[in-house]
Amino acid sequence: MRHGQPSQTALGAAAYRAIHQTLEGGAIFKDPFASRILEEQTVASLNKTAADESLRPWRLFIAARSRFSEDTIADCVACGVRQVVVLGAGLDTFSLRNPFNNLGVYVFEVDYAATQEWKRERIKAAGLIVPQSLIFAPIDFEHESLSEGLRRVGFRMNQPAFFQWLGVVPYLTKEAVSSTLKFIAEVPRSVVVFDYAEPFQNYPAERRGDVIATAERAAARGEPWLSLFDPADLFELLRSDG
Repeated sequence: MRHGQPSQTALGAAAYRAIHQTLEGGAIFKDPFASRILEEQTVASLNKTAADESLRPWRLFIAARSRFSEDTIADCVACGVRQVVVLGAGLDTFSLRNPFNNLGVYVFEVDYAATQEWKRERIKAAGLIVPQSLIFAPIDFEHESLSEGLRRVGFRMNQPAFFQWLGVVPYLTKEAVSSTLKFIAEVPRSVVVFDYAEPFQNYPAERRGDVIATAERAAARGEPWLSLFDPADLFELLRSDG
């Protein structure tokens, strides 16, 4: 990860969301700000990335996970949730598009302070305004807990919340994943949407090579996958963590 910028993985996910808006017309997931907050260098590479047909499944997966998460947010808001936490927010734009702003829904974006400062600059460069409903929660994960970082910026532990945790779990140790789940379980009526990777042998032979190649590319960028979960084991972890 380059100092003061989101990880290359986060940039890649943002690029996929932007490409989905043009190639598929945002058919799965609409994000009008996806390309606006990207830096020029990334925007210039979008056509090359879009032309790589091998990346199409990943692009559609990223669009689908965002759609699933934001549909779930809508369901939670309808049930009274007014706190949305985006863990490892990167260049996610839900906070800028927040359709529930008038209902008093606050969005807490959790990330490194330097990354958030870079994002603020990108938002300003795009001619956008940071909405009052967006609360940046900078956390130094080496020296403080998620609980400490969120409480410091006004997150209410006694109120229900939705947690979006996309594109993060594979890069954490299983201990860190468990710790995060335990924190989420402490919040009443909490809901979390996250994605994860399975052990490579779990994937069908025709997909296994692509999954391994994706993991190898991430490792080459200095962002190795640290945890792989068999669904049955993950189920037990979720249950044990409450």
